[in-house]
Amino acid sequence: MIISASRRTDIPAFFGDWFMKRIEAGYFHRVNPFNTKQVSGFSLKPEDVDMIVFWTKNPRPFMRHLATLDAKGYNYYFQFTLNDYPSEFEPNLPTLDSRVEVFQKLSRQIGADRVIWRYDPIIISSLTPVEYHLQRIETLAQRLNSYTHRLVISFMDFYGKTENKIKKQPDLSEITFMDITKPEYETQLEEMARQLSRIGHANGMEVETCAEAVELAHCGIRHGSCIDGRLISNLLGREIGAHKDKNQRGACLCVESVDVGVYNTCRFNCMYCYAVQSEQAVEKTLLQHDPDSPSLIYRYDHEIDIRRS
Repeated sequence: MIISASRRTDIPAFFGDWFMKRIEAGYFHRVNPFNTKQVSGFSLKPEDVDMIVFWTKNPRPFMRHLATLDAKGYNYYFQFTLNDYPSEFEPNLPTLDSRVEVFQKLSRQIGADRVIWRYDPIIISSLTPVEYHLQRIETLAQRLNSYTHRLVISFMDFYGKTENKIKKQPDLSEITFMDITKPEYETQLEEMARQLSRIGHANGMEVETCAEAVELAHCGIRHGSCIDGRLISNLLGREIGAHKDKNQRGACLCVESVDVGVYNTCRFNCMYCYAVQSEQAVEKTLLQHDPDSPSLIYRYDHEIDIRRS
């Protein structure tokens, strides 16, 4: 079984102590985000968990727990999102220099193969045009050279909830946005992709897309997966025989995993995030967080069967 921690929130940044309590208990409860009465139990015992995939923008608070995970025999790797955006887009993150420092420290601790750099999503706007991204990605790639071997990118999806968040923030009202994946921008997209591929290879990184239908292989960028069956097999030294996750978007190539997170719980409140409705929604949801509960939010005291695979 593969544990995703988490597509829905930042476990390492905000809920590391809760997660380690679940590790000690050996199980957790997953709540259906669309029906909180539907609850499933899953094992977190080392013999039942093939891999834990951590998703984060700031693993610093969690790094003190890694030695415990190692001692207990868990296998894991990190999807580390490291963007260089103005505060209008990412208002609550630590400074860029501190995030680069922690990326480097994490890589030295667990190895470059187990820290994947995500520059995600790429937001093309009047504030952040193509040149903005190329300059910042190149600078970051030079600083992360030898600390990772993979750069994962995606382009901002204009979900309805994302557009609503943009409309409700006065400091974004003067910014115009462009969906560079539309057919009319094909030339600009391909030139950007070629430059990104060049930057990646110059710094020892393969560049991949995440859940993008657009084809960029001819520009040097292949389709990738975040819950990556090939990477997991390589890290474990054995084939895991995982199947594509049918619960994700069609363009997503991730293999099946079980997510431990809950929507509307991440305090970073990034403008583009699909997992957060609003800052107010986060505050309301977190009122129901119980650090001792098997589920991140709410508590279910009735008996729930624990799946082990």
